Amino acid sequence: MNLVKRIETLILTLATLGVGLIWIFPLYWAFLTSIRSEQNVVGNATLWPNEIDLHAYSSALFDTKLMLWYVNSIGTAVIATAVVLLISVMCAYALSQIRFPGRGLLYGVVLASFMVPTQALVVTQFILMKNLDLINTWAGIILPQLVAPVVIIVYKQFFDAVPKEMREAVVLDGGGEFTILFKVYLPLNWGITTALAIVTFIGVWNSFFWPFLVITSEDMMTVPVGITQVHDTFGLHFAKLMAVAMLAALPVIAAYLIFQRRVTDAIMISSGVKG
Repeated sequence: MNLVKRIETLILTLATLGVGLIWIFPLYWAFLTSIRSEQNVVGNATLWPNEIDLHAYSSALFDTKLMLWYVNSIGTAVIATAVVLLISVMCAYALSQIRFPGRGLLYGVVLASFMVPTQALVVTQFILMKNLDLINTWAGIILPQLVAPVVIIVYKQFFDAVPKEMREAVVLDGGGEFTILFKVYLPLNWGITTALAIVTFIGVWNSFFWPFLVITSEDMMTVPVGITQVHDTFGLHFAKLMAVAMLAALPVIAAYLIFQRRVTDAIMISSGVKG
């Protein structure tokens, strides 16, 4: 029996390693391309670099507006993440702890929002941003990304599990709803808040479709949109493009590696695997 379990463990381990190698190979190839000269990229592609050429990185840093795109991406992602968490935690608390007319209907709207694809709202959102004169602004990038029903649901699940006695005790001490939320409930779930913040930040950072539509100036572009501008008179330079892509992915990769446990917990919670 132990031999069978060992064989099963070995097979699962090998399968996991195989899937991991398949998943990481495109990332490895992109990095490999970024440290080659343009001539080697086109004419001498191998699985191991014959020589390392960092010209693509210096060109990406100094011949493009990558640093400005970084500022735009970080600014919009941080603001959007903070506002999403603030709105979602208050909405979730109200749906979980406060009895008011239309509460069930409002929660139904939150659940129904999952059924509406983002692409179906693009035209309406673009017209609204244009009428508000928010085209080519940070606000135009941020506002349509503030709706995050999954964050509301995750928070509501946590608030539903908090013992009612805690809320009643604060009410008896004269505490209001904001006191209960921000001084009692929220400190209890900093782990969930951290995980949701990371997932939301990564989602906004990687957002391409909406910023691509609403931004017309190169100076206002975010990193994913700015990558599309990496070309010159002689056409597309693959090494330079991959260097920009690697630099663009660096903050997300670093955030994931540092907070990997939190990200995994958030995904498990949002998928209903964990309570």
